[in-house]
Amino acid sequence: MTGGPGRRSGSPGPGRRRTRRSRLTPAAVLVERLAVLIGAGVAPARAWGHVGAAEPPGAIRRLAEAVALDGGDGVAVSTSLVSRLDTRPFEGAQDPDGHDRTWRQVACAWRVAETSGAPMADCLHSLVSALRSADEARRDVQVALSGPRATANVVLALPPVGLLFSLGLGFDTGAVLVGTPIGWACVGVAGGLVMVARRWNARLVRGALPSSRVPGLRPELLAVALSGGASWSSGLTTVDEAIVSCGIEASVTEPPGGAGPVGESADRVERRRCEAVLDLSRRAGAPAGLLLRSEARELRLEARTAAQAAAGRLGVTLMLPLGVCILPAFLVIGVVPLVVSLVSSTAGSW
Repeated sequence: MTGGPGRRSGSPGPGRRRTRRSRLTPAAVLVERLAVLIGAGVAPARAWGHVGAAEPPGAIRRLAEAVALDGGDGVAVSTSLVSRLDTRPFEGAQDPDGHDRTWRQVACAWRVAETSGAPMADCLHSLVSALRSADEARRDVQVALSGPRATANVVLALPPVGLLFSLGLGFDTGAVLVGTPIGWACVGVAGGLVMVARRWNARLVRGALPSSRVPGLRPELLAVALSGGASWSSGLTTVDEAIVSCGIEASVTEPPGGAGPVGESADRVERRRCEAVLDLSRRAGAPAGLLLRSEARELRLEARTAAQAAAGRLGVTLMLPLGVCILPAFLVIGVVPLVVSLVSSTAGSW
């Protein structure tokens, strides 16, 4: 009940619309700034304060200032960040779940560095590389999806175009649609088909978009833990505990590139591949950290390739709503009333 009066005060409508349209600073940008400041000797809490002061008013600035304030009271940065994220600070922004998950991954990396004693600046620089790679993959997919999306929008306009075409031919299809039971049925069926096609298209597009999960996060974090002097077993435990405590939910999907069986979570696949890399390191006597970071890059490349392939397939799968919904809607709204009008005019002339 406490939120009601707050929403009624001022001019909430425009404010909320501005929040939705506002573009939040990417997490990679802020994390890189933090890495530079901490590498220069700035204390973490003060670094968060400086980064927050450089941000425009909004969710990111409030989050950074809150973490800085908690850090001044002795609260660990990862603990403060997770507790602040639990309050859903990105509600009202575009893709709030994506921002929440990204910042939870930042908190997870921070917690691994805190627990293992790894250099914080090096940990953050590694995380920046992973975040930027994931952002580049999402941008590539967005560009690849622009063509299929435009095609889908044009196709959805076919039923109204069919109606206008029949009216342009001089047939009184408008009277048929408005004043006859057949016309009412045509409007209802066509409207239902178009609605189904819109939802179907939106679902196909959402399925082609990559998630906000950073591919290769687990091997990257394990390499950070080992750089802090942790043993292999304790490093795996540290990463496991950080992922659970920071609330990073592994999506249950088929792993990119067919790296595991259907239904196996991506995080579980990454853990299995980390164990394989550690086994290789033990047998060959090679540095585990370098091998893990190489595995993380390979996982990011696989995820990027899978996302681009999904975007390519979308151009074909978007034709399904066209054949199943849009073309029948075009016939129902553009052809059936025309035939009824033609038959009626012909019968009346007799």
